[in-house]
Amino acid sequence: MPLFGGIEAGGTKFVCAVGSGPGDLETTQFPTTSPEATVRSAIDFFQTRAPLQAIGLASFGPVDLDRASPTYGYITSTPKSGWQNFDITGAIRRALNLPVEMDTDVNAAALAEDRWGAAQGLSDSLYLTVGTGIGGGAISNGRVVHGMLHPEMGHIRIPHDLTSDPFKGSCPFHGDCLEGLAAGPAMEARWGAKAQQLPPDHEAWALEAHYLALALATWVCTLSPKRILLGGGVMQQPHLFALIRRELAKLLNGYVRTPEILDGLDRYVVPPLLGTRAGVLGALVLAEQAYSQNS
Repeated sequence: MPLFGGIEAGGTKFVCAVGSGPGDLETTQFPTTSPEATVRSAIDFFQTRAPLQAIGLASFGPVDLDRASPTYGYITSTPKSGWQNFDITGAIRRALNLPVEMDTDVNAAALAEDRWGAAQGLSDSLYLTVGTGIGGGAISNGRVVHGMLHPEMGHIRIPHDLTSDPFKGSCPFHGDCLEGLAAGPAMEARWGAKAQQLPPDHEAWALEAHYLALALATWVCTLSPKRILLGGGVMQQPHLFALIRRELAKLLNGYVRTPEILDGLDRYVVPPLLGTRAGVLGALVLAEQAYSQNS
């Protein structure tokens, strides 16, 4: 089997891996500091491993994925200090002299779950991560959805009743978009405690389930995924899945009558199977794509 390198580039840490899939994965991780120092650590890791065929990069964003663009492969307008307009793909390609394929971290996670995880065997699926931010990746007809940029699912607008929830939202761009109302920092700002510190019977969870179900109902009706995967730190609450499924059923109100919905939302809205490895495993899928394109 060809050996690939994968990078999950996060705003807090980088995870680097060598392997061909979940069975032979070797990983390391280190803090995200300056672009030069962080990329240097990744390059040092790969240079001491067996010959690699390609590198996959699953990055925080926004990123430029337009191959016709002069800034293709760049991290662009990120609020991460020092990383704005950084040519991360070019820096890795030049140092290692290998093909490099880039996508967003959540798109990569969707690819990994499609290949080895909870969406395996499905032509259409949706992966949503709910943590420090909210991001989504969609697989349609076996291919990840891009469009003019890449999906920014955390920034869709959802109904917000200021009477029942006077919190104005925490997104610096949109205030009360989905991320501004339902990501981890929004929960902490609203309730005065991190999500993992709130007890299961806290009123926060019913509100969280309502906001996430509103978003899922939108995507059920627009993207029509055959399964929805919910990951990220906020979703590490087993009771939250039941609340979301119940709320989603109410919102759909019997309109969507497909086997996937009618057979039970407990098999339709599910946790990811690959857990915290989804992003870096998705980077290996990207590396395999780069290898295939250059073979």
